[in-house]
Amino acid sequence: MLSNQANNGGKRTSLHGHWSSRMAFILAVTGSAVGLGNIWKFPYIAGQNGGGAFVLVYLICVVLIGMPVMMSEILIGRRGRRNPVATMALLGKEEGSSQHWKWVGGIGVLAGILILSYYSVIAGWVLAYVVKSASGTFSGASSEVVSSVFAEFTGSWQAVALTHTIFMGLTVLVVARGVERGLEQAVRFMVPALLILMLTLLGYAISSGYFMQGVEFMFTPSWDKLGWDSVLAALGQAFFTLSIGMGAVMAYGAYLPEDTSITGASAAVVAADTGIAMLAGLVIFPLVFANGLSPADGPGLVFQTLPLAFGKMAGGVVFSTVFFVLLSFAAWTSALGLVEPAVAWLVEAFGKTRAQAAVIVGGLIWLIGLGSVLSFNVLADVTFLAGTIFDNIDYLTSNIMLPLGGLLITIFAGWVMCRNSTADELGSSGTLYKIWRLLARVLAPIGILLILINAI
Repeated sequence: MLSNQANNGGKRTSLHGHWSSRMAFILAVTGSAVGLGNIWKFPYIAGQNGGGAFVLVYLICVVLIGMPVMMSEILIGRRGRRNPVATMALLGKEEGSSQHWKWVGGIGVLAGILILSYYSVIAGWVLAYVVKSASGTFSGASSEVVSSVFAEFTGSWQAVALTHTIFMGLTVLVVARGVERGLEQAVRFMVPALLILMLTLLGYAISSGYFMQGVEFMFTPSWDKLGWDSVLAALGQAFFTLSIGMGAVMAYGAYLPEDTSITGASAAVVAADTGIAMLAGLVIFPLVFANGLSPADGPGLVFQTLPLAFGKMAGGVVFSTVFFVLLSFAAWTSALGLVEPAVAWLVEAFGKTRAQAAVIVGGLIWLIGLGSVLSFNVLADVTFLAGTIFDNIDYLTSNIMLPLGGLLITIFAGWVMCRNSTADELGSSGTLYKIWRLLARVLAPIGILLILINAI
């Protein structure tokens, strides 16, 4: 399925091989992009910011900022055909600049490690809720019982550490098997399964009797509830939900076949990622309204509000289980993208095997993740700067490292790489190329700077 042969025209090839097809790449990047940010975070952020007006701004940001940044990251990855650190160093030198651009790749690799250290903890919660849902824990449960279950679970560092360990073990297992036997086989199964599960839940939401209320909430703009903070939140969500700025897309781009259109593939990924975020809202909001709950319940929407809603509905045990299995798949495919840049770096820079690199990186992430595990129980009262250990890692990566990495990647593609290099990778010097160049050189950097300034 993968080829390690040199590309036509004497261009360099990836040491790890290539995706077998355009569809394999789209599934891989979609899997990396679609995660808890789409299904867990997007609905409650939209709920807190007035629904339809937020969704409209979010869609504009995805197209005008997210898309050009993603294209920039893919083209850099395919041009260099190495891990993000080596790619940025190599291209920096080739484009007549400096190999010190490698530090931009390093930011992405480090961001992926730090993000997965706490992402794995939350994903572990999801695994636990699959079991709790299947066992009927939430069937007919009151809000007090649901809250108590959540507090009891997160309050036990042993339980949270166990699910964190299981999730990281599953991630390492797939990555260790390589691009062909691991990453590609996993996403070929999990991404379509994720979509099927989502459509199943959509059918359930439609039958709730409150579907149109959910549609109206999502797509009817409430401009009076849209402030500057809401616009920045939409900008940030559009940026982060696509997994850009953390090296994952660049690493996957290094395995992209030469004859695949970057513009077309990026558009397909953005459409799929955004579509799943919209579907998540259409699934969640009707269930929330059907039970007289609030769509603006914040992070607790998935772990406390929805179990309460499922517990009150016919077939709730089955559909609650399906929902958390769906979340598990989404988290797993995202984790694969987060860990891949560091694994590729270890393989290329230090000659480690895939299995060795996956175990080393996975072990490091697991160890760092223990800080987030303890943030919800033993060390919950130990706060500094942005809050707990979990809060600080989340703040550092989401508000500083990712936008900084994305900004520098876009500047590199738009201003450092010559027109011939980028046009060669994008396969066009016509209107589409000119639009990308304008967005990547001007609009996207300004949008990302706004996120950075707001964070600081």
